[in-house]
Amino acid sequence: MRLISSFGDVLPLLIGAFLAAALLALVITPLVVRLAHRAGAVDQPNQRRVNKSPVPRGGGIAVAAAFLVVGGLLIVANETLELLPDPQTVDAPEFLALLAGGMLATLLGGLDDALQLRARWQMLGQVALAVLVVLAGVTITYLNNPFGQPAIINLSEPFAVGFTMLWVVGMINSINFIDGLDGLSSGIALIAAATLGLISFTTAAGPVGQPIVGMLCFVLAGSLLGFLRWNFHPATIFIGTSGVMFVGYTLAVLSILGTAKVAVALLVLGVPVIDTFWIIVRRLATGRSPFTPDRGHIHHRLLGLGLSHSQTVLAIYGICVVLAAASFVLSGTGQLYAFLGLGVAFGLGLFALTRAESGDALEADSYTEPPKG
Repeated sequence: MRLISSFGDVLPLLIGAFLAAALLALVITPLVVRLAHRAGAVDQPNQRRVNKSPVPRGGGIAVAAAFLVVGGLLIVANETLELLPDPQTVDAPEFLALLAGGMLATLLGGLDDALQLRARWQMLGQVALAVLVVLAGVTITYLNNPFGQPAIINLSEPFAVGFTMLWVVGMINSINFIDGLDGLSSGIALIAAATLGLISFTTAAGPVGQPIVGMLCFVLAGSLLGFLRWNFHPATIFIGTSGVMFVGYTLAVLSILGTAKVAVALLVLGVPVIDTFWIIVRRLATGRSPFTPDRGHIHHRLLGLGLSHSQTVLAIYGICVVLAAASFVLSGTGQLYAFLGLGVAFGLGLFALTRAESGDALEADSYTEPPKG
């Protein structure tokens, strides 16, 4: 992959937009903390949660506000002043789906933060967001073929619609399922957004790239960075369902816009996507609902091995950075191969960790105190 020739020209604007979003999220988040306390949107400690004291939720409102303000102004300024050498790969309905859908996702998630809605209502909201994406014409029309020729599989309309809806709902739930430690989901999303943004400024996205998509990705990354100051361990606020819905939705749409980057997103977000897959498989295999909460996620397993809260989060960050670097080296088909390989390795690793924990528990149960005296 090579950077587009105009990258140096747009770099100052890129840095400015990134810093503006980061600063705005940094300033807004403490306001959201006070708002969450007043609304009673606070997570209390329990057996499933890792927080030892009450922590407000709903921090996604700050992330969404920073992105929507800076991203919206960027789109308007670019349409008016032609700031970017954009090949017009994204049209007005698609921008509307990104911004209006992001607002709706935040609103739906905010309702859950305040009212603790049942899982079925959350799922209904996710499907509604996926329908909005399809109606706006943002669909996945082709996939890289990992099994040989043809290299590209063009999807007919019914399959494109179905796969796009699955992608949006799946992305939201992947961010949701990995959101179990301070700063984990927001940090992973930051890495993914920056990776998608940088690829948009390379020839892999076309001869002149996709500067406007790249800019919006970095605006999202900046929003997450500003929020992460308050969300990293020990967290002052959780991202909440408002953040999960907004970040998952926005990443899903940005990965589709223009030249589809689904393979890249799959690889970079391999940890949450594959963790979600194996968790659902394990829950269904034991006769439970796939949305039943438990402590079987990869981050819980790493904590069980003795890693601290921050060490676990940083270790998963490291894996995501390696996968992000791999996405620049591998082709579209290679990215899919890497994702499939990661899925197998991930499953074997979870199995080994489960066996190790079971063995430790057995040893603890079978231990008898030696006779005294």
